[in-house]
Order: sequence, then structure tokens, then C-alpha cells
Amino acid sequence: MNPIQSVNFLSPEEIATRELEEVSKTKLPNLSDIFKDRELRLRQLAAGHAMRDFLIFTADLSSAQHKALNDEGFNKKQSVATRCPSVEQLQASAQKGLPPLELQNVVLDSVWIDDLNFILDDVLKHLASEAATRRVIQELRGFTPEVLNQQAQRLLSGVMLGLNLGTAPLIASALQVYWARVASATAQLYPNKIFPQIADATVCPCCGSKPVASINTVGADVGTSRYLHCSLCQTKWHMTRIKCTHCESTKGVAYQSLVESSAQTARNVEPATTANEAAVSVETCDECHHYLKIVNMAKDYQVEPVADDLATVTLDLLISDAGYTRSGINLMLLFGPPADDARRDESDPKGSFDRSLKK
Repeated sequence: MNPIQSVNFLSPEEIATRELEEVSKTKLPNLSDIFKDRELRLRQLAAGHAMRDFLIFTADLSSAQHKALNDEGFNKKQSVATRCPSVEQLQASAQKGLPPLELQNVVLDSVWIDDLNFILDDVLKHLASEAATRRVIQELRGFTPEVLNQQAQRLLSGVMLGLNLGTAPLIASALQVYWARVASATAQLYPNKIFPQIADATVCPCCGSKPVASINTVGADVGTSRYLHCSLCQTKWHMTRIKCTHCESTKGVAYQSLVESSAQTARNVEPATTANEAAVSVETCDECHHYLKIVNMAKDYQVEPVADDLATVTLDLLISDAGYTRSGINLMLLFGPPADDARRDESDPKGSFDRSLKK
């Protein structure tokens, strides 16, 4: 008989000490593969999925984003036109402990709108001639630059009133490309001045956006560490494990995942003994009653935060029913009631992106 061995778990403080010795705190997106990897994962997850059509469409959208950043002629033109924050803006942000590429420091000009038009052109190639989504895209094409910037401002500021949920994912796809390019260009322009630690560890140190999910990484260069994945600029930043990503408490943190019931085919949420019980699990906090998903490379090396988050909406619904509020955001699938026609600005479009995909 083998002797019983006791297992000592590290405290969050001990984990933090070990991880900070081994990992880079901030990782900018690799523009050559970030959206390509997402596309491949979405297509993989779409097979047999109840949301197959939506996941395939989002994969086509990710493919268009990849092309916008890697088409030699188009991206060269866009890179030349991209305006980075000044040294003075970067210094002011650093002194205040704020993200250097937050909305007030980035110009919403015609460059991001050109990204949007490029993406829409590419997505249209994959849509059937009778697809209802074509009407949403054509309507979006009719927006003036002023209306587009207004919608972008609302989306980035988290203002739901007046935000068109139908066109928001399309607008967000262009903003993601734009911010990823600005982040990359700024880091190259000021390699010694960019992305210091900021005061709020729960938001992106690059642009100040909320995370879409966190990812437990594996590999020789990082060991096993947890990073938050930005919903906008695609930057990853280190966050100690077993720590709430909303209130940073180390108390009342638990992990839950979808498991198959032995008695029924329906899936249920059950507590997981560790965050590694499933490729996608949820970290809940009983201190602030918020949650965020974790995708685990140790369970599935191909996990991708945005794609796997979209493919596990059922988990969101079940965790929300349990009384927890999502702390992050996925710009590809926003939740919220559409504005009443009477409360819309005259320039705001009508319709719903989600409904159009179902027709």
C-alpha cells in the first residue's frame, strides 16, 4: 500500500510571488495570428453546436479582421495613417496610473472606418445573396462618419442607451483591429515608455477595457500562469490565480464548470475542485458576486478566450441564474434590451443583429 501523502496548496500570495518571477506582466497581441487563431477555433467549435450559424459568421468576421491587419497593401496604408498618442500623453497617463491607450488618448478618425469598410467587404463575400445579415451590413454602410463615431463612443463607454445591438459586433470588430494596430505601433514607437503598471489591475493596462475572459497558459516561457484577455485591443495582462478579477478578493473564490449529468443528457453547473476540471470554467466570487470565465490550455491547448466564451453562453445563463453578474464583456455578443424606437436618436439604426442571424 502506498503511504498517504499530504498536499500543500500555495496561498494566492505565494502564487503571485512565484508567477511574477517567471512571467511577463503584459503581452501585446501578435497581429499576424491573433484573429487567425480565433477563426480556426470558432470553426472547430461550430461543428454540431446549437449556435453553429453564429459561430461560423463570427469566424468569417475574425478572418476579415486578420486580413485587415495582414493585407500588405491595405495594412501599410492604415499603419501610415494611424496616429499614436504623444510622449506627453503617455507620461501623463503613467503619472496617474492610467492606461495610455484609453479612449480619450486615441483619435477616432477615418482610419477605423476604413477598417470597418474593409471588414464588411470581406464578410459580404461569405454571405448568401438572400442572407438577412446583408441588410444589416447595407444599413451600416449608410451611416455617416458622425453616426459611426457616435456608436463607437457608446460601445467603448459601455453606454447601452442609443447603442444599436444589431450593428455593434460589426463596429466592434473594426475597433478591435484599430486598437490592436495602435497598440502595436505605439509600442514600436516608444519601446521604453509604454504600458507600465496601472492602478487598476482589473482592466487592460493598455486601453483600460474590461477582459473578455482569462486564460491559464502553459509553456516553457510562462509556466502555468493566468492572464486576462482584453476585449478591445487583445492585450493579455497577468493576474494572480485564485483571485477575483473584479474586486481582487482572495476570499470566497470558487470554480464551476459544465458537466454531463449521469441521469440526464442535460448539462448542469457543478462545483469544480480546481479551475482545471474543464477547458472552460467559471471563477465566481462570493465577496462581490461577480464572475469571469477561465479557458485552460492544460485541458485543451487550442482554447481561445473570445471563441470559447461565445461557445459557452449556456454557462453564462446558468451562472447568472445562480445570482452572479458577469464582470467582463465580449464585444461580439452583447446582452441587453434594444432601445425603444421612441428613445432612439433619429440617426440610430433599427433592427437586431441577433435576430437577423436567426432568419
